[in-house]
Amino acid sequence: MPSSILQGKRILITQADAFMGPVLCEVFAEHGAVVNANTQSLIHAEAPADVVAAAGTIDVLVINLAMPAPSTLAADVSEAEWQNTFTALVDPLPRLVRAALPQMIKRGGGKILLMGSASALRGMKRASTYSAARGAQLAYVQSVGVEVAPHNVQVNAIAQNFVENPTYFPPEIEANPKFQERLKREVPLGRLVGAREDAEFAAYLCSEAANCFVGQVFPVCGGWVAR
Repeated sequence: MPSSILQGKRILITQADAFMGPVLCEVFAEHGAVVNANTQSLIHAEAPADVVAAAGTIDVLVINLAMPAPSTLAADVSEAEWQNTFTALVDPLPRLVRAALPQMIKRGGGKILLMGSASALRGMKRASTYSAARGAQLAYVQSVGVEVAPHNVQVNAIAQNFVENPTYFPPEIEANPKFQERLKREVPLGRLVGAREDAEFAAYLCSEAANCFVGQVFPVCGGWVAR
């Protein structure tokens, strides 16, 4: 039986139908949270504020943003690829935070957790655009986290890779023998991190037990960034 570490917490999860969204909704609800699973597109400039406003009072904002990762040589990256990637992964982040922070600061407490990527922590071939966008996310979280810590608002990020999820590591990829060889070669854990393992850690970071973490980036990648 899961604990009730999020009992009664009103939690807004963005892009709840992609990336880590489905499992986050499931695990957070098991821990007693009142989950607002939003699936609205956040591409348009006004959308993030509209989503937060529609959610009403929230104790926790989980910023879950995803898109298919481009795999382009750096010399071949087009303006469109760069702009589209930042539009999807970076631009919604400050808009969501700006919309959620005032009520949290006024109330004297709240949490914002970004579901980010460890691709920003270790160089990867053919990933310059995606890694740059994910890196911008982490830099933003670190800065905002230390800025709002005196208001009892904790802003942190999970930087993940090699975690089960339908966007980047669906079952058909995991079943591929070549991918299994890659896991054994590149990931000290030797397997994908389970989706629920990641979500349980996210639940902890969104709980009162994690009030001491501010502006921190937590790699969840089976030791991949340590190699």
